[in-house]
Amino acid sequence: MINITLPDGSVREYEAGATGLDVAKSISEGLARNVLAAEVNGVVWDATRPINTDATIKLLTWNDAEGKSTFWHSSAHLLAEAVEALYPGTKFGIGPPIEQGFYYDIDLGDKTITADDFKKIEDKMAELAKQSNSYNRTDVSKADAVKYFTEKGDEYKLELIEGLNDGEITFYQQGNFTDLCRGPHIPNTGFIKAIKLMNIAGAYWRGDEKRKQLTRLYCVTFPKNAELTEYLEMMEEAKKRDHRKLGKELEIFTFDDEVGPGLPLWLPKGAMIIEKLEELAKKSETEAGYMRVRTPHIAKEALYIRSGHLPYYADSMFPPMELDNVKYYLKAMNCPHHHKIFGATQHSYKDMPVRLAEYGTCYRYEDSGSLFGLMRVRSMQMNDAHIYCTKEQFETEFRAVNDLYLKYFKIFGIDKYVMQLSKHDPAKLGQKYINEPELWLETEEMVRKVLIAANIPFVEIMDEAAFYGPKIDIQIYSTIGRQFTLATNQVDFAQGRRFDLTYTTKENTQEHPIIIHRAPLSTHERFIGFLLEHYAGNFPLWLAPDQVAVLPISDKYEEYAQNVLNVLKKSDIRGFIDSRNEKIGKKIRDAEVQKVPYMIIIGEQEMTEDKISIRRHGQGDLGKISVPEFIQQVNEEINNIN
Repeated sequence: MINITLPDGSVREYEAGATGLDVAKSISEGLARNVLAAEVNGVVWDATRPINTDATIKLLTWNDAEGKSTFWHSSAHLLAEAVEALYPGTKFGIGPPIEQGFYYDIDLGDKTITADDFKKIEDKMAELAKQSNSYNRTDVSKADAVKYFTEKGDEYKLELIEGLNDGEITFYQQGNFTDLCRGPHIPNTGFIKAIKLMNIAGAYWRGDEKRKQLTRLYCVTFPKNAELTEYLEMMEEAKKRDHRKLGKELEIFTFDDEVGPGLPLWLPKGAMIIEKLEELAKKSETEAGYMRVRTPHIAKEALYIRSGHLPYYADSMFPPMELDNVKYYLKAMNCPHHHKIFGATQHSYKDMPVRLAEYGTCYRYEDSGSLFGLMRVRSMQMNDAHIYCTKEQFETEFRAVNDLYLKYFKIFGIDKYVMQLSKHDPAKLGQKYINEPELWLETEEMVRKVLIAANIPFVEIMDEAAFYGPKIDIQIYSTIGRQFTLATNQVDFAQGRRFDLTYTTKENTQEHPIIIHRAPLSTHERFIGFLLEHYAGNFPLWLAPDQVAVLPISDKYEEYAQNVLNVLKKSDIRGFIDSRNEKIGKKIRDAEVQKVPYMIIIGEQEMTEDKISIRRHGQGDLGKISVPEFIQQVNEEINNIN
């Protein structure tokens, strides 16, 4: 018999060889019908895989991220089976799940697939899904794996096998399709009820442009047809809200080939949004006791070697430049620079905590294939800060950072978010993570206690920590449900010692501070990209780059219009005059398209009465009022953001 511990702490006894599905059935048939996989001792397994020793398990359904990932991974195998049936001789690269759905890279030989073929492939997938074929896992020797794919003539799978050893190779088979795969998979294809091929693209094998270009099929599947319908409606709305489209239409940012990929240029309106975000952050940070610092854009190689960043992040940093036989790197992170600032002066326990904040520009060499508008760039301005505190101050400081997140979420109307406690993987100590096992457990528990004490819901994810300590990663959702990884709150227990940072205690001894690294507004690039989609370009009044458009009916009223705008500007209200020789209806429509919050119409009556007629974007006419009344109205709306 074996003991199975469930998430609520209860322990049940089962025969050795019981599966996650058996556990689900012992709880309820309804649960069993929805279980897609099982997390066994922190590792996701097939729900049908035997468990032979005592274990802690969590049953995964569609409502769990790991459940969705398993569902889409299994669906990729179903897609491959359908393609192989329709296009015999097809060779297969990789087919991983992604944020929404999955893709499979395939080599069709002399055949081609176009969007016109999608319906045929979808129908074949649906036909195969209805057969409810099980996903069967088999351990295979390297020799047998090589033999199988040699006979199939699939050089892509053979190349993948080259990097594997005996004992770590498994095949999965469902219906008439067998694939090299480590799993896990859902119990059977019958769970897959709704299927939609979304796109087709070219993709070089293993991302190497010198290798053959394969056909990449993007697809999404769901356990219910209603969920597919909802998803497609959301995707239509997402197209309208795409930050790349809105950024161009609203003249927020641009990219230029001569400047370089992933290096955004902020147009005046985008720069204004950045200024307002910085104003908000600086005000909040000043009130919270932060001090502002500035650091250079480059530093010697020795700095990043000392911090430990270079060995771990070398692939994400731009190549070094050499001057006087010394290598310099573009700054990829602000951390070591801030540590040098803290270490430049002596500190007593009376000074602690020390909070250093900066909008520092960083540069990271993101792979060209991963660049995506403002979401993945190579140049970024980070809302960065480091808090140097005592162990006794840690809980208060860490909680204050989380409270700052919640304050910002309220301001920006972010109602849905997930706090993720990203932990280390003990098996990777000394490789991916600093080899301090006791400190890892201690600091992870410190973070966990803060979240529990603050009654903040969170999930724990293994192998997602920073190399120097655990962190909180915040996943937020826009109004249309798109997920973004935005802010981070990290604990650093290593850098204090690496840089010999100390403070004098009450006992007149020297102690290393605990360091908290936080970035609640992420980077300007990612956050503004999120806000463009979140608001669909309709920025709240305080953040809108142009708050008013002054629209004279004809050139006879331009002088009065200019006087109105001058008065507004003296009250820090941003706007412009549309003095084009166009009819007022066209000016109004264009201001609506530009999503300017307020339109001020000026004609004969307004000038005679020394008033202005107001229109609100998306609402229409609001009537005539005096300029001072309008200024008061605008200021009240702006002041309500906090």
